Amino acid sequence: MPADFEKQSYWHERFLSETSFEWLVSSESFLSIIEPYLSQYSPTHKDSPRILNLGSGTSDLQNCLRSRGYLDVTNVDYEPLAIERGRQLEQAAFGDVRTKYVVADATQLTCDLSQDQKFDIVVDKSTVDAISCGGTTAFLRMASSVRQCLADGGIWISLSYSSSRFAIEQLPFGVEVIAKIPTPKFRENDPEIYYYCYLLRPE
Repeated sequence: MPADFEKQSYWHERFLSETSFEWLVSSESFLSIIEPYLSQYSPTHKDSPRILNLGSGTSDLQNCLRSRGYLDVTNVDYEPLAIERGRQLEQAAFGDVRTKYVVADATQLTCDLSQDQKFDIVVDKSTVDAISCGGTTAFLRMASSVRQCLADGGIWISLSYSSSRFAIEQLPFGVEVIAKIPTPKFRENDPEIYYYCYLLRPE
């Protein structure tokens, strides 16, 4: 993995030409894993759950969420071009923009990013992998930022290529693997390789 994944300059150059890209799996596949956790909020919340889509990039995850009726979605990326691309994708799909877009750094989140609103569910689609390229300190800053933006009872669901992404001391979360997704094989005798979807609850 290129070390530049943790640098904003890398993403700026990439998003100059990239208009859409899905990390690891399609948004539909990711949503099939997280939707049971989203739907748990329906009986007790007047409105749909408050969702933070962290490192939204050029994914169409916000469109998949919106198509299922989840409108209280805040899409965050620290590269302004990614925010622009996200709005363009939503506009193209629905004819308007109803989810929120915020330029912010996932390692320095504050609850002010959404009028002091905390979130029921934080999701990231391999953003944790990119930030981990910056080392343990950056990773722990992200974890701390996510924790302070979670509402009481809130959870973080993270998709990663690594089987040990959250095996780190000082992590302020309990962690469980909720899905192992096999990667495509190019040859029949290729080894079994998986992506991992983690559920994290604050401790």
